[in-house]
Amino acid sequence: MAARLALLGLLATLTAASPLTQPLSRRQNEAALITSNFPDPGLVIGKDGKYHAYATNNGTANIPTAIADSLSGPWSVVGNALPTTGAWSNGANVWAPDVLQVADGSFVMYYTAEVVGGNGHHCVGTATSSVATGPFTPQDSVLACPLSQGGAIDPAGFIDADGTNWVVYKIDGNSIGNGGTCDNTVAPIVSTPIMLQQMAADGITAVGDPVQILDRGDADGPLVEAPSLVRTSAGTYILFFSSNCFSTTLYDVSYATASSVKGPYTKSSAPLLVTGDYGLQAPGGATVAKDASAIVFHANCPAGRCMFERAITISGTTVTT
Repeated sequence: MAARLALLGLLATLTAASPLTQPLSRRQNEAALITSNFPDPGLVIGKDGKYHAYATNNGTANIPTAIADSLSGPWSVVGNALPTTGAWSNGANVWAPDVLQVADGSFVMYYTAEVVGGNGHHCVGTATSSVATGPFTPQDSVLACPLSQGGAIDPAGFIDADGTNWVVYKIDGNSIGNGGTCDNTVAPIVSTPIMLQQMAADGITAVGDPVQILDRGDADGPLVEAPSLVRTSAGTYILFFSSNCFSTTLYDVSYATASSVKGPYTKSSAPLLVTGDYGLQAPGGATVAKDASAIVFHANCPAGRCMFERAITISGTTVTT
């Protein structure tokens, strides 16, 4: 079985890397919207009507932030949206932010950082601001911190049609895996579930316990991560996520669909974006626009991982670019 999976991985890498295997419509190279290192982009529209994007720390800012008049740009990187992290964190390795505007008009940031005394593991925290540019003020308490399961990363907010606030995030099980690619291709393979947490109207107070809505399978490699949730006008819930390992060319953008926010979610038969599509390498960390018309995501570039955008079309339970 292990040999078969290794062969499938090799064939997937060779296939994804060859532009001639792609339809003509997917062979045109995509240009980066942000050409500096801007991984795991989150996205929100501010009170100013502008688009605001937020990224994993780049060595100079905890949360680099960028602004544009339209989703297609031009984008300008303008500063650090989160100068300090919550008291629960040691301030290191701040990852994968997302921002949600809640009912009172304020903005809530969900972010990941190393937890104090957590031996390098991460947990999810919140921060608030009256404006999308920040600076965001962190809450002292942690939102999700299942350290015995590896911690939690990659939070993203979502407001349902009835006004209920939710957050999706990944339990970082591969961080306590047994080795191999992304520390989780040596048996026994550790679970990396995507969780759904209901939130109060303030966006920072959890309501009840989280529920699991997705997990990795053999086709996903060592993990699933980077969830982003949207509901279509027809009532279909689409959970975008990445699978495989970010440090390989197998990293991708995938999706799963459900008729209820709590699932069950059915994974698509094929990823939405893979290496080779539109000249991209290792696309992942996608965030869906609120109107479900497009996604922003990162892919490898000379600066590290740059931000890209693709329009998407949703027909029933099928998403295409």
